[in-house]
Amino acid sequence: MAQLYFYYSAMNAGKSTSLLQSAYNYRERGMHVALYTAALDDRFGKGLIASRIGLKAEASLFNEETNLFKEMHKLHNQQPLDCVFIDEAQFLSKQQVMQLTQVVDELDIPVLAYGLRTDFTGETFSGSKYLLAWCDKMVELKTVCHCGRKANFVVRMDENGNAVRDGEQVAIGGNDQYVSMCRKHFRDLVW
Repeated sequence: MAQLYFYYSAMNAGKSTSLLQSAYNYRERGMHVALYTAALDDRFGKGLIASRIGLKAEASLFNEETNLFKEMHKLHNQQPLDCVFIDEAQFLSKQQVMQLTQVVDELDIPVLAYGLRTDFTGETFSGSKYLLAWCDKMVELKTVCHCGRKANFVVRMDENGNAVRDGEQVAIGGNDQYVSMCRKHFRDLVW
């Protein structure tokens, strides 16, 4: 029986690496998979999932207009899908998470979604909120703060290295703009 998985963490925990490894494992066994990533995150190029350690793969794009259930249903009818992988899942809408539950429940296709749990202010993203609420299994991928503790928050930094406390929830960036920290260091800088 298929399930909806949510792999979540702060930045730099290896979410994309884990996704790419799992997709590779399916393909190596002759199985058919679909990879999706957020259209608004084009740091590594459009339609590309890339990890910091150099792994990458082409992916279809989703944006706020994408009906994931209709897309998966169409793909599945063309060639049966064995698994669906979603990178940058924090950018999914509530409706899209509902559509992923349909993919699992109606098409019996496992969906593995990977994303951030919270934004730079400690609030959940919409996609993360509904994945946490509706997924069958949650898996936390861990990374560390500069102090050695588990990092479960992300701090947005300005060009001078100061923590940003407010602003738009979504600002695409990498290590140049974000630092993963434990709750204590996050709290000291952001709260």
